[in-house]
Amino acid sequence: MSVTLNLPEELANRLAAEAARRGVSVDELSAELLAAGLEERRRRRHLAFAGVGASGSGRGAAQADEMLAEGFGEN
Repeated sequence: MSVTLNLPEELANRLAAEAARRGVSVDELSAELLAAGLEERRRRRHLAFAGVGASGSGRGAAQADEMLAEGFGEN
């Protein structure tokens, strides 16, 4: 699939420089970085602050990071 991106000049220059440093094409690097970003976003679980701790456990929004680390929301 072909995709056209309009990047700010500074970002396009950084992308081209990194591609050159790695010895790959801008297209290859762009695909790699996009895939990595999408995978990272898929892995991240979003936890709405409303209702956090409503289970009666006494844990609230302040412990959201801890709850996520323990696997909250994986199911």
